[in-house]
Amino acid sequence: MSNIETSSTDSQISIDPLRTEIIERLSSRISETGMFDCEIPDLLLIRSNQVGEPVYSVQKPMLCVIVQGQKQVILADQIFTYDAARYLVVSVDLPISGQITQASPDKPYLCLGITIDPKEIYELLRDDHNLTGPASPGLFVSPTNVGLMDAVLRLTRLLSSPQDVRVLAPMLRREILFRLLQDEQSGAVRQLGIADSQTQRISRAIDLIRREYSRALSIDQLAHEAGMSASSLHQHFKTLTAMSPLQYQKQLRLQEARRLLMTGDCDAASAAFSVGYESPSHFNREYARLFGLPPIKDLQRLREQGYSLVG
Repeated sequence: MSNIETSSTDSQISIDPLRTEIIERLSSRISETGMFDCEIPDLLLIRSNQVGEPVYSVQKPMLCVIVQGQKQVILADQIFTYDAARYLVVSVDLPISGQITQASPDKPYLCLGITIDPKEIYELLRDDHNLTGPASPGLFVSPTNVGLMDAVLRLTRLLSSPQDVRVLAPMLRREILFRLLQDEQSGAVRQLGIADSQTQRISRAIDLIRREYSRALSIDQLAHEAGMSASSLHQHFKTLTAMSPLQYQKQLRLQEARRLLMTGDCDAASAAFSVGYESPSHFNREYARLFGLPPIKDLQRLREQGYSLVG
């Protein structure tokens, strides 16, 4: 994927000091690799001192702003790369893999994750009469702009003044979401706040899959949950998630099986049955297709490399 340059030299000059201050604040706050909660609700601080292996997870709606380093995210067969010049937004629960691709002890990967709440989007859109539109892709990368970076910087400054968090943090979160709604790919974020939008309907189907991932679910069941026709569900589900409902469920099953294997409480066959597979050999094939190795060899590799959830 080609890099997206900032729109002008002047814009880049004005955004660099903002980013530099955020780097200094995060570097002084977190010195070790990991994901860290903080005093500010729904703000995640992430650091890694080295590049890592792909990490598989179900990502909830979130804005991710990298201030140093680079990361690659894979959704189905789509690859997204973002860095200090580009932010990433996930607007609906998505099974993805993420890999930090630029990081070192001298220049660690530093990222802020800000949870996106549909209720906050709704509040911002309450007086907006243009509330129609089709489902948009549930994950996108967009160039970082000065307005967004300035709001993120002011949010990170609250880490040094926790007494101000209760009043100022909600205001700054609101401004950050407002900036997303003004940007070039705002459609995906807008859909989150529109009652009964295609995104909201597909989200209901996704919730059912996540609750019942080990059970066979038909398209008709999911369509009924979403209040859509089967054909419309399939079309909009793929637009939003880049995969079919069956492929989505498969990703959930395989990620959960891998987690079970990592806990050491079961073998591959038991993990396969517990997540809904009837054939261990079928499970092994699909597991290897997603993770690159069959279960036992994958588990050995993860343990030898000191598998980390950071990413």
